[in-house]
Amino acid sequence: MDDILGRSRRESPALERDHRRARIEDLMRSGARIDAALELIALELPQWQLRRIAYDAGEWHCALSRMRELPDWLDRSVEGRHADLALAVLEACLEARGSSEPRSAPHVPPADAGAATMPFCCDNFA
Repeated sequence: MDDILGRSRRESPALERDHRRARIEDLMRSGARIDAALELIALELPQWQLRRIAYDAGEWHCALSRMRELPDWLDRSVEGRHADLALAVLEACLEARGSSEPRSAPHVPPADAGAATMPFCCDNFA
């Protein structure tokens, strides 16, 4: 939890941010780890919402979504799984954070100037 809060990049009013951080720390001290994890999502990822929590075969599944009202097949959600519910929520939080970060373009190595290349059409017009 401290690692996630320490790496925070989100801009928000300082007073609100300090209040939420203090609330998360209070929840952690009192042992309310699930509530602390949900508060962390509200602080760090306000555009993400809890979509589903399910328990299956000894594991908790937590799904976060940006558009919770859409059907599952239309919405791109992220999921965390763990035997402990609080850790499943935190894993989903980390997945959402990773999918929210801008991705860089894939690295394409420069073409070898000495190699003979020829364009090739792969379309099938039949």
